[in-house]
Amino acid sequence: MEQQLTQQDIDRIIEMAWEDRTPFEAIKQQFGLDEGSTIQLMRKEMKSSSFRMWRARVQSRNTKHLKKRGEDVDRFKCTLQRAITMNKISKR
Repeated sequence: MEQQLTQQDIDRIIEMAWEDRTPFEAIKQQFGLDEGSTIQLMRKEMKSSSFRMWRARVQSRNTKHLKKRGEDVDRFKCTLQRAITMNKISKR
């Protein structure tokens, strides 16, 4: 990662990475991090158990890649997605 990311940027990247409908390409466009760099950031910033849970979730999602997603997916964030702040998922 060449650019210097603020804590606010890191929190937003983590939030986008957790969202099912936000593709890695959107993170790359906004922050310049490709999928591998995003995975490295997630590994560094999260507890190991949370990272493993996220990786298992992401690997089964076609919506995380623009080329794999169906045409019926037209937005990035699910309306039921929990808010993520300061690297913690808040309860409803």
